Amino acid sequence: MLLWTKMLLVGLICVSLVSSGMGCGPGRGYGRRKHPKKLTPLAYKQFIPNVAEKTLGASGRYEGKITRNSERFKELTPNYNTDIIFKDEENTGADRLMTQRCKDKLNSLAISVMNQWPGVKLRVTEGWDEDGHHFEESLHYEGRAVDITTSDRDKAKYGTLSRLAVEAGFDWVYYESKAHIHCSVKAENSVAAKSGGCFPGSSTVTLQDGTQKAVRDLRPGDRVLAADDDGNPLYTDFLTFIDRESNISRIFYVIETESGHRIRLTAAHLIFTADNSTEAQQQQRLRLRASAVFASKVLPGQKVFVSEAERLVPATVTRIYTETHQGSYAPVTAQGSVVVDRVLASCYAVVENHQLAHCALAPLRLAHWVSSLLFTSPPPPAASSAHEDGVHWYSKVLYQLGTWLLDSHSIHPLGMSVYPS
Repeated sequence: MLLWTKMLLVGLICVSLVSSGMGCGPGRGYGRRKHPKKLTPLAYKQFIPNVAEKTLGASGRYEGKITRNSERFKELTPNYNTDIIFKDEENTGADRLMTQRCKDKLNSLAISVMNQWPGVKLRVTEGWDEDGHHFEESLHYEGRAVDITTSDRDKAKYGTLSRLAVEAGFDWVYYESKAHIHCSVKAENSVAAKSGGCFPGSSTVTLQDGTQKAVRDLRPGDRVLAADDDGNPLYTDFLTFIDRESNISRIFYVIETESGHRIRLTAAHLIFTADNSTEAQQQQRLRLRASAVFASKVLPGQKVFVSEAERLVPATVTRIYTETHQGSYAPVTAQGSVVVDRVLASCYAVVENHQLAHCALAPLRLAHWVSSLLFTSPPPPAASSAHEDGVHWYSKVLYQLGTWLLDSHSIHPLGMSVYPS
């Protein structure tokens, strides 16, 4: 009976893995999709997601108007994509200026439009606004919003165009007017735009053979140094990246200790700290589950856990500052923790509850366990997601659920600029 139960369990999980693979989608060069995805057009005045634009679950808070003379003007980049028509009625090129995130989503949408309607191009009627033509605190003032139509201005296409914009990854899409669709994105320095927490690609982890490996080079099958719930060091499987952006520059908190250890991580990433009771009981139980806090909350004088002589010991934080690095990576291990640059951190972010986040990732760990039983080298196709840029589909689902279900005090202030000047 037990054998049949196990077989049934494996069968159910296999079905889950198949659907997971469909959710991730095939990588480039992985065959062709026989049937185009069925698109459900948005209704007039409908917006997705179904929350206000400048809230946590959409594009986040307004961060201030950008002018040509402001320091933040460097956040804008021109879009010269020849597959997009820019109205540019001001004749200043302003409509071509936007944040990199907005540019990426717009370029993706342009491809979708041409595939959907051969001979038709995407048209931008409004981009960055420097003249004050929009309502107060409009995201057009930050280059985070665009108003779009099709080049043929066929209003019958606008419902489908709205859906294509959703599929292209805009953080908020609104069928605002019979004359255009409004789309916007999260801020570049918003934690939400990064899906919460990451390390620079150049940060290192310790493999089971004692060698160091850059985070960006991790592959499924690697076993890395982490810690159990009592703070004892152990080696655990690297599963995948829940976020991987190799070409983007981001700001990282640098937490430096008296022992010379330095860890770099984004503001909303969780890191384990030691309080007095934990330090007094470090030989018995470090109770790591209860001690994870956002990196942005760590203060000089607090203690973090560092790896020394095959042990994890508390070390006092002496300095905290920020640095900009190319590439950001959010690795997930079977244990839920990882030692990065010889400092212990959680694999999780955004929600200030390590144990809750670890439970939420249980299906991912279960899928890894089943795949390890069913497959040998090379890893199954689902594992290839660890090599591709972007946010893991499962992470997106959890983030959305978190914005619906959790108290706002448990979630990092995503729409806010959390980095000190």
